[in-house]
Amino acid sequence: MEQNTSLQQQLLEAGVHFGHLKKKWNPKMLPYIFAEKKGIHIIDLNKTVDHLQEAAAALKQIAKSGKKIMFVATKKQAKEIVSDCAKKVNMPFATERWLGGMLTNFNTVRKSVKKMQSIEKLLNDVNAESLTKKERLTLSRDKEKMEKVLGGIAQMSRLPAALFLVDIGHEHIALAEAKRLGITTFGMVDTNSDPNKVDFSIPSNDDATKSVAIITNYITAAIAEGLAERQASKDDDEDVTENNENEAKAARIQAEAEAESAGRGRGRSSEGSNNAGARRRTTPGGRSRTQAPGGRK
Repeated sequence: MEQNTSLQQQLLEAGVHFGHLKKKWNPKMLPYIFAEKKGIHIIDLNKTVDHLQEAAAALKQIAKSGKKIMFVATKKQAKEIVSDCAKKVNMPFATERWLGGMLTNFNTVRKSVKKMQSIEKLLNDVNAESLTKKERLTLSRDKEKMEKVLGGIAQMSRLPAALFLVDIGHEHIALAEAKRLGITTFGMVDTNSDPNKVDFSIPSNDDATKSVAIITNYITAAIAEGLAERQASKDDDEDVTENNENEAKAARIQAEAEAESAGRGRGRSSEGSNNAGARRRTTPGGRSRTQAPGGRK
C-alpha cells in the first residue's frame, strides 16, 4: 500500500491527473474522472495506479516471453522521452511519423528498411570510390530521411506482440492497424479519448511532458524486469543443460570402464578353462603327457 501511495504522490507531482476541458470530454471516461475543477476534469489517480500496474504486469510477461513491444508517440512533447525509453530496453519505436501500413503492409516496409541498410553499407564501404561527390551527398540525404522514419524499426524482423501508444486519439492509424492484426494495445488515455479502444488503458494526462515521462518510464522499468527474468531463466537452463551433459559424460565414462573391466575378466576365465580342459594321457610305457582337447597324440 505504501508503494501505491508513493507512486500516487509521484503521479500527482507530475500532473498526471490533469484532464482536458469539460466541453472536450468523452463520456466513456466518466468512471475515471474524479472531479471537475475550474472547467477542467481531474482524473482519479487511484484508477490510474491500478491500470498502470495492470498494464506494466502484462508488458512484463510479454517481454519475458521474448516478444517485441513497439512504442508509438509522434507528439512533439513525447518523441524524445519515448525513443529514449524504447532504446533502453532494445524495443522498436515510431516517434517521427507513422507510415501508413507500417504493420499491415509490413513486408513492404521491411524492403524499405533493407534499402536504407544497403545505402548505409555502401556509404561506409571504403572501396566505394566509384561514387561521385554528388552521388554520395544524394545517398546521404536519402539515408537521413529514411533513418528518421524507419530507424526505430530497423531491427524489427517480425510484427510486435504489443503496441504502447501515447495519446490513442493522435495515434489512431497505428491503433487501427494493431486492431486489424490482433496485436495487444496499451495506451495513455486522456479525458477526451475512448478507453475501450485499447486493451489496456492508462487514464492519464497525455499532453504534459512530465506525465508522459513518468508513465513511460514506469512501463519501461517493467519491461526491463521481464527481460532480466528471461535472461536469468536462460542462464539457469544453460546451467542445468551443462550439468546434465557432465552427468551423462561421467556415466558414459563409467560404463566404458565397467565394460572394459568385464572384458578383461572374460578373457582370464576363458584362458583358465582352456588350461583345465587339457587332459593327461598315459602312454603304453606308463609315462603320461598332456594333450589339449582335439590335439594329436
